[in-house]
Amino acid sequence: TNMEGDLEMPKSNTHLVNIEEVQSTARSQRVAAHSHVKGLGLHPETREALPKGAGFFGQESAREAAGVIVDLIKQQHMAGRAVLLAGPPGTGKTAIALAIAQELGDKVPFCPMVASEVYSSEVKKTEVLMENFRRAIGLRVREKKEVFEGEVTELTPVEVDNPTGYGKAIDSVRLSLKTARGSKQLKLDPSIYDSILKQRIECGDVIYIEANSGSVKRVGRSDAYASEFDLEADEFVPLPKGEVHKQKEIVQDVTLHDLDVANARPQSTRGDVTSLVSQLIKPKKTEITDRLRNEINNVVNSHIEQGIAELVPGVLFIDEVHMLDIESFTYLHRALESPFSPVVIFASNRGLSKIRGTDEISAHGMPHDLLDRLIIIPTKKYDREAIHSIVKVRAEAEGVKMDAAALSHLADLGRDSSLRYVVQLLTPSKLLAQMCGRDMVTKQDVEEASVLFIDAKRSSRVSAEEQAEKRAREEVRTARTAGASAGTAILSADEPME
Repeated sequence: TNMEGDLEMPKSNTHLVNIEEVQSTARSQRVAAHSHVKGLGLHPETREALPKGAGFFGQESAREAAGVIVDLIKQQHMAGRAVLLAGPPGTGKTAIALAIAQELGDKVPFCPMVASEVYSSEVKKTEVLMENFRRAIGLRVREKKEVFEGEVTELTPVEVDNPTGYGKAIDSVRLSLKTARGSKQLKLDPSIYDSILKQRIECGDVIYIEANSGSVKRVGRSDAYASEFDLEADEFVPLPKGEVHKQKEIVQDVTLHDLDVANARPQSTRGDVTSLVSQLIKPKKTEITDRLRNEINNVVNSHIEQGIAELVPGVLFIDEVHMLDIESFTYLHRALESPFSPVVIFASNRGLSKIRGTDEISAHGMPHDLLDRLIIIPTKKYDREAIHSIVKVRAEAEGVKMDAAALSHLADLGRDSSLRYVVQLLTPSKLLAQMCGRDMVTKQDVEEASVLFIDAKRSSRVSAEEQAEKRAREEVRTARTAGASAGTAILSADEPME
């Protein structure tokens, strides 16, 4: 089996998919609550935390520590290590993790998950953890290849009579490619036509064809067809420069999980009914065997040794880590020591907590031996000034116009309750203002919203008061019942004997 051109794979009984055919399985994440965070907000030279930078406010010490982590990751000195963000709820732990991802850029894999995701009815806990570990490890493949590149100006299948006597058969494909320097007409094998149809390539698309393997890749639509009235969601690319036939460095970024999934799918010929039915009835998630992962690791190592690929250790962010149990923590020990390991960032808002699955109480609900391996970054509760700044930025992000008095009142509420509570009051306050025919939110709107929607402290206070009232009523009812019983006993004692 050939992989990446003429590179020979290690001999094996397993047939692996070419890297060119692998599609990304990156999951889209809802990060609307932190959409205003664009980075850690550090000074580019001194790496000190700016008071207000990249949408981040406060937590200067934690941001500077995270900046050191970012620098270590970029220099590839952090692989296999782990970080713990520890602090009260609403102190920016998730925001710091997302800011680290922003600082690293799109090319470095970032995989966020919540610890409770491991409790699945379909796959084992260890399999969920390993899947996310391999989501966070990238492979960047670079290779100079002989390609034909350009904009498609003609695409015509050449048909001949079918030798069996039924219908027509495709003998070859006539393809014309155009670049800024010239054009060339190619006669291609009919097997390439299937790939062209699968990618829906048509005239006006920019493509490249590898001369050795014959694989076809659609780059995008030529920008000559772009217009302000074009509503299709397509990527427009410029007309390629140089000749149609050239040497080009092909760069592809995939994750190890992408390779796992691509090779775990059944590989069969088109029209295989058995394969189609098995794909329809199989569960949503399938476990990937260790044997397959070892085969892929061997191929990856072979590519790295020959200098055509490099590992890009990314970041795995596990929030609410105290939800993991002792089995998961034990598995994490082995995974962190693996040669294929990303940087792992944990987050926990618990102090002393019981380790799930045991009776042992430990800091952050994590075993002591794992805590010893971690670099711990503390986060502190926001003060009033930081809350004021964050609420102002969130109001701009959500399109809520507020006057100074309303902002000040929200900052006071946040100091007495929590940052999350006042951020949630922004949109209700805006709606109340619109009901009154105003675009600007005033202090009165915020006060009304805070009465309609109470915070956790007031809710617990109300519940405590209701519980106290219920207990008092029970005591009064018990006292009355006891008094009535005593009166009945006295009356019975005064009755004459028969």
